[in-house]
Amino acid sequence: MKIRTKVADREGLDRILTRIAHEILEKNKGSKDLILIGMRTRGEFLARRIQSKLKQIDKADLPIGVLDVTLYRDDFRTRIKQPEVSVSDITFDINDKHIILMDDVLYTGRTVRSAMNAIMDLGRPASIQLFILVDRGHRELPIRADYVGKNVPTSQNEEIKVKLSEVDEEDAIYLIEIDGKEE
Repeated sequence: MKIRTKVADREGLDRILTRIAHEILEKNKGSKDLILIGMRTRGEFLARRIQSKLKQIDKADLPIGVLDVTLYRDDFRTRIKQPEVSVSDITFDINDKHIILMDDVLYTGRTVRSAMNAIMDLGRPASIQLFILVDRGHRELPIRADYVGKNVPTSQNEEIKVKLSEVDEEDAIYLIEIDGKEE
């Protein structure tokens, strides 16, 4: 792996999350009936950060849940030899609520599809809106984010690596080259 560029540092990431928090409130005309659900692992911490920003801006203490989609993935039996399954933590009613589903990187769209299936097994929300920190392109399914922190087009030999201090001891977004291939 070779770092091509640092897309965002700690301050840049904080600015992105502040902007998205305002966009969420504007699109939903406030915070009434909103629920935040972060996809394990980094989506969970992004959801907690957005929750904090919304509390600062709108004085709203929104419910937050954590979703593990491992068992919902369509490549569960073929790609993942020994899946590491965590427990989802959604202990509140999602019926008729507006869910903001959060993840770090949007690539093919398959993980998001899995997450929507998992959510629908829990109830019938009024809507599901998608927040993605980085959209890198290469969609295989017709899925798009409602809130995008950064659009970073990538080639097939590049990846986006999101680092969050809660799990990586650093806040940053990197564009990295994989497999030692040069463009």
